[in-house]
Amino acid sequence: MLVPSVNASPIVIDRLVKRYKSVTAVDGISFAVGAGSCAALLGGNGAGKTTTISTIMGLVEPTEGAVTVLGAAMPRQRHRVLHRINFESPYVNMPMRLTVRQNLNVFGMLYGCDDVAGRIRTLAEEFDMHAFLDRETGKLSSGQKTRVALAKSLINQPEILLLDEPTASLDPDTADWVRGRLERYRHERGATILLASHNMNEVERLCDRVIMLKTGRIEDDDTPARLVARYGRSNLEEVFLDIARGTGEAREAAR
Repeated sequence: MLVPSVNASPIVIDRLVKRYKSVTAVDGISFAVGAGSCAALLGGNGAGKTTTISTIMGLVEPTEGAVTVLGAAMPRQRHRVLHRINFESPYVNMPMRLTVRQNLNVFGMLYGCDDVAGRIRTLAEEFDMHAFLDRETGKLSSGQKTRVALAKSLINQPEILLLDEPTASLDPDTADWVRGRLERYRHERGATILLASHNMNEVERLCDRVIMLKTGRIEDDDTPARLVARYGRSNLEEVFLDIARGTGEAREAAR
């Protein structure tokens, strides 16, 4: 199991518990994500992925345990680091009646960017958005909305990028475009990425580490290749199904 050095890790989760009345969404998980790495949080619906990401963003107060992001205790000290992180999800819409330029301008100001207009010009060029930069966001195609969402997530050149199903419902060409941009950004900026996804091919391509969650607990944690080998499977999707269905005999046999 991979255990990154906590001292060098921009994201540190320490015995995190989150309960909603009688439901325990996250049940005592601990992990650290190393600087410049890309880690995946995998698990079925209700495994605790979104709750974990929400605590990292400082949107959810832990019931027990601690979450530290870039040295700041979340959510109490989130004001110290929010301008250094960002988030992208196709399930979170930007204001539909604002134009793309207006939306990016608002988010640029919220994140405290020094030259918002310059950042918008750079992103419009990089993501080929000039043709619809002054169009209402609600009138864009799904692929165009994806480009804008990704541009928004990079407006402040974040050190930490949190992604929740970034290519959900996209056609293969657009999804491949998104993954390529994420890979390039990580390598150029040395950014740390935490990705929640149900697309195992995407995870195998982007991530050097996989944290498998089930009912709020960590079931396994390793590189994609080592997980596939340990479970005796052909790919990560088969490992995912083993864990989700509780049929990980290969893992036990390998111990």
